[in-house]
Amino acid sequence: MSSEPPPGPGQEPPEDDPFRKRPPNGPPAEGAGAPHGSEPPPYGGGGPGGGFGGGAPGGDGPTGGGVPPGGDGPPGGGVPPGGPPGGGVPPGGGPYGGDPYGGGPYAADPLAGMPPLADSVLRTLARIIDMILVGAVVWLLTWALNIDEYDVDSNSVEVGKSLWQATVAAVLYIAYDTAMTARNGQTLGKQLLRMRVANLDNGATPSVQSALLRAAVLWIPFAFCCFCFWIAVCGGWSYFDRPYKQGLHDKAAKTVVVSTRESRG
Repeated sequence: MSSEPPPGPGQEPPEDDPFRKRPPNGPPAEGAGAPHGSEPPPYGGGGPGGGFGGGAPGGDGPTGGGVPPGGDGPPGGGVPPGGPPGGGVPPGGGPYGGDPYGGGPYAADPLAGMPPLADSVLRTLARIIDMILVGAVVWLLTWALNIDEYDVDSNSVEVGKSLWQATVAAVLYIAYDTAMTARNGQTLGKQLLRMRVANLDNGATPSVQSALLRAAVLWIPFAFCCFCFWIAVCGGWSYFDRPYKQGLHDKAAKTVVVSTRESRG
């Protein structure tokens, strides 16, 4: 029975999520933890005596350099529980172990088991498609409500109407992006160009909270102050970011955008 605490809301994707990254079938890569929910074997469980070096069955201690029960360290150079003292990679460690961007029961590379990252140019095109689609709805709604971006009267501009339009735009863009991303990781633009948003740590569809955070970072500055400049900076970050090709909104939500053109391996 696993001693792990139950995950909090939004931390674990549902088991039926078809995009959830699975641990590999074979032995975990160096630096990877045990599969989720499994008990680690005592002292590695490699030999018949339970020691790293293979102790003698039924004996009081290992004959091949294993770890004696209750001992502080192996007399023959085995690896003590908790990791080697000489700087080796402990179970669940590696360059991403313990980091919210990786680790867990998967290989040291968080992208292991995921489709390839989406091309940044295609991501830009998908974002433009989404901006046009939602922008048309914003224009129709503000026109129907008689909310113009600027109302010039006697050489003065009514800032209140501009603020109302920005508010309508922010609400619609955030609602659209959040609902579509939390549903299956795809906005209409991403679906058309065959890509999706995924959690970096497990490959699953982002939760509503993650999708909302991602959308807010992208669209609030866009609607109220920075317009195309923020879109260029936030989304264009993926052109230079390594190794995950994340925009600033991806970094905030700990997500990546992957291609759906190739089937999962």
